[in-house]
Amino acid sequence: MKIFILDPYALSLFRLFPFYVNNTLCFTVFKLKATIMTRSEIYKDIEQMFGLVPTFMKMVPDSTLELEWELFKKVAVEESVISNKNRELIGIGISAVTKCKYCIFFHTEMARLFGATDEEIENAVHYAKNSSGWSAYINGLQLNYEQFKDEITNVCDFVRAHQKTAVHH
Repeated sequence: MKIFILDPYALSLFRLFPFYVNNTLCFTVFKLKATIMTRSEIYKDIEQMFGLVPTFMKMVPDSTLELEWELFKKVAVEESVISNKNRELIGIGISAVTKCKYCIFFHTEMARLFGATDEEIENAVHYAKNSSGWSAYINGLQLNYEQFKDEITNVCDFVRAHQKTAVHH
């Protein structure tokens, strides 16, 4: 385990958000801006983007509002290597599995805003159902994980080899 000690000045420039990956403590580091926005400035920014400040944003404490808003814009609004529509379709699938009515409404409406069709929305939910169903089945049976990984690797190798052969014919 590596431990880093930051001096107080460094801590004033960055904000650390802890999370776990495979039982390993990790941190997302956000560089703080030189100037801190006030709540009213953040609300103005939100209103310019959405026409109003949603209650879920109003509930965020002052100490993290700016960071939450910046992260929300970066992750949920700005274009990335995954299009907004596809990100929202992923969000629909996750929301369906977690059974969060707020999330399913939010991601469904956002997906429609970004051009998703009813057929694409149904497909995302169907895929999530299929994936979570197989997850429950395989985990419930407690299949050998190493054997599972070997079999999936072999399946992918087989398909890749046949894709290359099909291209050459």
